[in-house]
Amino acid sequence: MAIDWTEEPRGIIVPLHVQPGGRKNEIRGEQAGALKLSVTAKPENGKANEAVIELLSKIWRLRKSQIHILSGDTSRQKRILISEITSDEFSAKLQACLDHAK
Repeated sequence: MAIDWTEEPRGIIVPLHVQPGGRKNEIRGEQAGALKLSVTAKPENGKANEAVIELLSKIWRLRKSQIHILSGDTSRQKRILISEITSDEFSAKLQACLDHAK
């Protein structure tokens, strides 16, 4: 299976499946077309969402300001928007982190 990301004029939209309160901050692979990741932060006062943005910006070497949560603020199922990136650049970053997660 693959991650069902899409490109639009504002940037790349990526579905996420987030496990808050995990043992460590990491990309776990793919689940039902979404990028699966875990963060140690609890889902309280947006802390898990902040941890998601921190993790992805670190792994993909992006500025935090390039990553925005579009939907799912209080859900494990989220959609993020990554701005200022081409589809080729994103595809390479995504493949590298999925290869590392295996």
